[in-house]
Amino acid sequence: MPLINTTVMTTNNTNRSKLFKGLQKIGFAIPLMFVGPVIINSSFKNTEHPLYYPVLILGILICLFSMFFFFKGLTTMVSGFFNDPNTNK
Repeated sequence: MPLINTTVMTTNNTNRSKLFKGLQKIGFAIPLMFVGPVIINSSFKNTEHPLYYPVLILGILICLFSMFFFFKGLTTMVSGFFNDPNTNK
């Protein structure tokens, strides 16, 4: 009588469509990560300009959107890599 339990492990294949959707979201977020701080820096250089606050708010929003898209892309990639059935997106 063998002491080792010999159960067959099933391997999950990666969901490539989810993986590529995640890469697209990250690919969209990476340029925003550079554009946002540039806009914030240019607004700090022009503090006397009347559009100082709208440009600063625009730069902050772009930075926040880049973080959001990067996080969503990363979670989509991980769910596609591990083929998570709980996420439908």
